[in-house]
Amino acid sequence: MPQQPGLTSSEQKNVQYELKTGTSKDRLFFALPNFLTVEDADKLPPLSPGQKFKVVGTSLIDPSTFLIMAAWAGIEQATNTTPSYGQGAAGYGKRFATAYGDNAVENFMASAVLPSILHQDPRYYQLGHGGFWRRTGHAISRLVITRSDSGTKEFNYSETFGAGMAAAISTYTYHPQAERSFSNVINVWGTQMGYDAATYMLKEFWPDLRRKLHKQPPADSLPQEPRASQSQPTH
Repeated sequence: MPQQPGLTSSEQKNVQYELKTGTSKDRLFFALPNFLTVEDADKLPPLSPGQKFKVVGTSLIDPSTFLIMAAWAGIEQATNTTPSYGQGAAGYGKRFATAYGDNAVENFMASAVLPSILHQDPRYYQLGHGGFWRRTGHAISRLVITRSDSGTKEFNYSETFGAGMAAAISTYTYHPQAERSFSNVINVWGTQMGYDAATYMLKEFWPDLRRKLHKQPPADSLPQEPRASQSQPTH
């Protein structure tokens, strides 16, 4: 594969890794796992069910994930969210376990379990060009539009129903008894969908921010070399 102008050596290696494995080595803000986001890649191999579960599991045991959940639990401790958990080490432990559990269940349901059953692609494909509103529209629309494993566009059942199923599972299993209601499930589902929309926005514009941090010119301002053609995998 020819070298692409404007990319650092690490970015070039990531493009090659994407084309080979279908997943990414990228990290948001150089720390947070961004392994199911692909950029500047027209044709990628489909992910097997095993790969879908592996990449989600890898992200969930990443040290940065534990740090984020620890910080979130600290905020909830400070604001006394879910008073029944109490304070002190025991209260913090419960809040951390709940935050981590919610994140894990939602990620597995929306990015591994349902995508494997429904043969949907859990990856986020960055648009990477056009104006702010066009790219914003693309990012938000991924809540309801995704690709099948064969590459066709279809309704994103995995995201929409996955978030809802995760909200129901967590609410009616390990959340406090007082929170076990249908209204709370809807509230958690809506919050998760909003969080995912914001995450898609970050995924879409992260390459631009990364280039600014590296003080590189925008990729579309540089002459592009023709990329080697790659055949679409058969299914």
